[in-house]
Amino acid sequence: MIIDELAAGLRHDPGEPAIIAATRHGTTVVRITRGELADLADGYAAALHRRGLQAGQTLGVAVRPGGRSLAILLAARRLGLHVAAIDPTAGVGVLLARLALAAPSLVLADAAAQAVAGWAKPVARRAQLELPRLGAIGPVATVGRRMPGCAPALGCAHGGSPDHRRDGDAVVIFTSGTTARPRAVVHTWASLDAGMRAASGLVRTQPGVPVFGGPLFVIIPALLAGAPVARPARSGRGVARQLRRFRPQATYLTPPELRSALAARARFTGQVWSGSAPVSAALLSKAKQAGAAQAWGVYALSELFPAAVVEAAEKSAFDGPGDLAGQLVPGVAACLDPSGQLLLSGPAACDRYLGEQARPWVATGDVARLEAGADGTRVVLAGRCKDMILRGTQNIYPGLYEPALHVRGVTLAVLVGVPAPDGDERLGAVIELDPGTDRDQVNTDLRAQLDRMGAARPDVILFAAVPLSGRSRKPDRQAAARLIASAQGKAVVPADGGWPSGPFTSRGTSW
Repeated sequence: MIIDELAAGLRHDPGEPAIIAATRHGTTVVRITRGELADLADGYAAALHRRGLQAGQTLGVAVRPGGRSLAILLAARRLGLHVAAIDPTAGVGVLLARLALAAPSLVLADAAAQAVAGWAKPVARRAQLELPRLGAIGPVATVGRRMPGCAPALGCAHGGSPDHRRDGDAVVIFTSGTTARPRAVVHTWASLDAGMRAASGLVRTQPGVPVFGGPLFVIIPALLAGAPVARPARSGRGVARQLRRFRPQATYLTPPELRSALAARARFTGQVWSGSAPVSAALLSKAKQAGAAQAWGVYALSELFPAAVVEAAEKSAFDGPGDLAGQLVPGVAACLDPSGQLLLSGPAACDRYLGEQARPWVATGDVARLEAGADGTRVVLAGRCKDMILRGTQNIYPGLYEPALHVRGVTLAVLVGVPAPDGDERLGAVIELDPGTDRDQVNTDLRAQLDRMGAARPDVILFAAVPLSGRSRKPDRQAAARLIASAQGKAVVPADGGWPSGPFTSRGTSW
């Protein structure tokens, strides 16, 4: 197992940096060395063992990605525990439902995530982090710095802990669902191992040169290869500063993070990888223009990661309908169900959803088509099944047409259905532009694209920031539809195949 190889490998070169950071003055600081990370994992394992946790039990974790969360995972692996990832941004009601389903024997949380009574609560709320009061979710222990009102510290115990490593369930990841019916993906150690190895095979990390990214599927392969890891700052300016300092060999940023970094004039080195939300060809091309040797879009799901990848040049050259997600990663198999929904399977696929039976295929929720290429099967996405727009008697999948709206100067664009009084749906587009964009050139380029959209030509176009939601900051289509509906009389309305006169508007402000 790759995680076992990492646990052993951290003892090699224990003084070398594992997690690094940059100060505001551009100085590199070592957050934790490889040896310290190994010691932290040992200490957590001993402390959890002394608390009576036994193999097969579930450990809830509400700790931000980084050295501590990795040490907890290493400790859980040694003790044979399952880890349930707890997202503090989900809201109290949803969290309670998720915790009831996962039934953790203990929850580990850092101070910001706990949002307990006292002065720490408003701080956590400003960071959009909130957990229910401690008594509502059972035993809680604090890892890292303990603030007033936090649960007792877990600490790091001395002495050994038993080795109960085994196959079977590893991590529970909540993906969707409501307070009444939460839904969670269950990965085994084998599926995690396959996903990590696939990611490692794609990036091919070299030792000693920093890797830039926050998720554990970035951190673990990098540390295994002997490369230190830097976690991205929250602001684009901070990311730009970090990139100047570290000059990483590989950078992983979500599309919103990448857009923010580019807006701050970040310069890239080596490979850039972006996923967890839709990534356009224009965005990847901008990363290459900003110095990246290669820029890759990653199609991945909580149920299976990574599934397909595409480089900027190939994605930009694609001129067919839909969004080219890329070539399937080795080991991943794909087919379509009768409705056209993409189904995936492979060694990295999750075992099941929590509380349900195992399934041989992962239903992605994406409408797609599969194309045979010289190097394997390519996936072309047409949009989410649930995002289908019914216009008259036609079913329109936004993913088929949204790439056409990403002309030069467009940061992000979404096509949504807006309910009409007659029960039908009007098509609306929210288009977000880069700062300082040449409006006349956007007008010209969009006119040509709209003429080719046929039945999917939007009735209403609103130039505004595309609403985002969720931890990965994906476009919020419902919010976009509400935004269009609230802008009646303020948006541009194409009609009869021609381009309308009048100013573009952004939230009602004429340009």
